[in-house]
Amino acid sequence: MDKRFKIWPDYSNCIANLPNSIMKYFGVDTVGETLPLLDKYLDREYKNVIVLLLDGMGINIIEGNLEEDGFFRSHLAGQHSSTFPPTTVAATTSILNGKMPNEHAWLGWDCYYPQVDKNITVFFNLEQGTDKPAADYNVPYTYTGYENVFDRFQKAGKVAHFVAPFIEPYPNSIELITDRVREIAAGPEKKYIYAYYDEPDTIMHKTGSFCEDARNMVRNLEQQVSKMCEELEDSLVIITADHGHLNTRGVCIEDYPTIMECLVRMPSIEPRALNLFIKDGLKEQFENEFNKFFAEDFVLMTKQEVIDSQLFGTGKEHECFRGMLGDYLAVATGDLTIFNTKEEAEKFISVHAGLTKEEMEIPLIVVR
Repeated sequence: MDKRFKIWPDYSNCIANLPNSIMKYFGVDTVGETLPLLDKYLDREYKNVIVLLLDGMGINIIEGNLEEDGFFRSHLAGQHSSTFPPTTVAATTSILNGKMPNEHAWLGWDCYYPQVDKNITVFFNLEQGTDKPAADYNVPYTYTGYENVFDRFQKAGKVAHFVAPFIEPYPNSIELITDRVREIAAGPEKKYIYAYYDEPDTIMHKTGSFCEDARNMVRNLEQQVSKMCEELEDSLVIITADHGHLNTRGVCIEDYPTIMECLVRMPSIEPRALNLFIKDGLKEQFENEFNKFFAEDFVLMTKQEVIDSQLFGTGKEHECFRGMLGDYLAVATGDLTIFNTKEEAEKFISVHAGLTKEEMEIPLIVVR
């Protein structure tokens, strides 16, 4: 752990370990270490093992929005760590393939791909900040494609299902998500069901982590999941999150011309984990200017420090990983976030992807 940080991803107790526990339980070949916190609950036969990931519902979110004796907190088995960065692209890819970000190279919302020399919004294969396709093929899947858990289950002759708003039949509410899980769970075969829902992340980005809208959303999630669990039989249900959330102050990097003139391209990865490419001969100016404005809220790491620290993971590096990294990585440790545009700085109230306790710590809620 780098001494400049108060918290660090725990890659022996993190979201990348969780799917390896599931695969081991079903007799599917694993790709990494298991999650000891979960392993002790996989001690008997279940017809259904269900993982429900609620985007953004970190430990701080359930503690700040829910009653201590409510369903989620009363079934809290413990906490584990997100990946770095603690963000949806990196962490949900880890739960989908059992690998760490340095292994799968889906590092954040926007990633630099040296093969096309562009920052790309990876989930949509678009050039960063535009509606323009990155290429006439899917760049992320071409260069950083991966075998997911469901592929591995199929190869092993086991049954696994994926439920999400972007997968047919496109359940776009927690009520429809839980209905779909119940429908699949009713089948007679032994199976793994992984379900993802994009709340409370979406509402918290807009309104903050602990406002009335966020609290109502988290309470409804708890109510609907509790109802689902009451109606299931012979099932182990695991509820977790990909990351937590933090209310922050937003600024726009374009308002700092002495920093902007040093950049080869706009920052990538995330606004709280800025991947920065610097023009030749301007590294000293960049360091001085960046630290002048942001040293209290960000730690500036060189590319080599990032690699040596194993911040993105301790596994075998993806062949693209190092080429995707800039000269520096600026990691948020305070409540300031540096966006690429003023619109984003004004729009997002609560965010994630930095190295704080609020962003890194996620729950493992277990219901037998």
